[in-house]
Amino acid sequence: MTETRNNWTREEILEIYNQPLMDLLYKAASVHRENHDPNTVQVSTLISIKTGGCPEDCGYCPQAARYHTDIEGNDLMSVQQVKAQALRAKSSGSSRVCMGAAWRNVKDGPEFESVLEMVRTINKLEMEVCCTLGMLTENQAKRLAEAGLYAYNHNLDTSEDYYKDVISTRSYEDRLTTIDNVRKSNVTVCSGGIIGMGENPEDRAGMLVALSTLNPQPESVPINALVAVEGTPMEDMKPVSIWEMVRMVATTRIVMPLTQVRLSAGRTQMSREGQALCFFAGANSIFAGDKLLTTPNPDMDEDLEMFRELGLNPQKAFAKSPQPSSIAAEDSVLAPNGEKPGWSRPGHKIERNESLRTKGKSISESLD
Repeated sequence: MTETRNNWTREEILEIYNQPLMDLLYKAASVHRENHDPNTVQVSTLISIKTGGCPEDCGYCPQAARYHTDIEGNDLMSVQQVKAQALRAKSSGSSRVCMGAAWRNVKDGPEFESVLEMVRTINKLEMEVCCTLGMLTENQAKRLAEAGLYAYNHNLDTSEDYYKDVISTRSYEDRLTTIDNVRKSNVTVCSGGIIGMGENPEDRAGMLVALSTLNPQPESVPINALVAVEGTPMEDMKPVSIWEMVRMVATTRIVMPLTQVRLSAGRTQMSREGQALCFFAGANSIFAGDKLLTTPNPDMDEDLEMFRELGLNPQKAFAKSPQPSSIAAEDSVLAPNGEKPGWSRPGHKIERNESLRTKGKSISESLD
């Protein structure tokens, strides 16, 4: 088993990222085989339990209320609706359900109580349950753990240096604080980022520094390729090449040898050959289903056919960590404690975000 390091530097990671591709692939595949079954890939299904209306200004996100996109919003789904989708996902081969809500941060109240019940329900289906709900306090993380949550996703998105060019409504430190709060429970951490937002290789290395120096490192790291959506500030970004994606996956695998590297958004832009290279380089987890929150994703049947061609097998639930216990609501020993975390609002302006906000406001007013 490869030794895990928590002291990687940007210079070291850049040296790995920029080495000749064949050397990089050989090293990454070797590390992958030392620590994982190379023919097993974990399959997750992402369910948007609450879509649209987010108050944040993330430049890549069509769910931001300030931009005018064609995303159809919906209120929080019911527990039964989520259970039905989870059962369909399980029958298709998914071992994990990730529930996403377009919130800035979790707020105690009826909606959070409903999410807790969703977690209990899916855990009883013997599936791994992941949530991505925005910023999270320590008590909220522990309540999710008590309900049976397996993983919490909170992406860093990019390097701390480039972050200020992407988002102005929350700080990088808030993201790290949320991850730290999750670590104070027994919930595993899922945190990664997006490439193709205009960052440079130094920023990609910087993001991996931030993730790899967490101790312990995240159990899951999604690597997303930006899907440029019309109406967002990043609508004109050119897709990243498959070679950039392969380099990022391979570098992540070398720097975080025990982590499940998740090949996430952008797979519709990749050929099967390109995805196969990513699997060879160390990716061992995907999101399945025809949509990732609001952006397109390969159909589940297409993925199963690709698995057959490549000789890949879906990973069983709880292969990496035991199934959490699930405490019923009436037996809970935890309750809202009136936390006021004071999540920050950095306050600087991002010109392209402000421009699209103004444009989106004008379009909305003309439609009223």
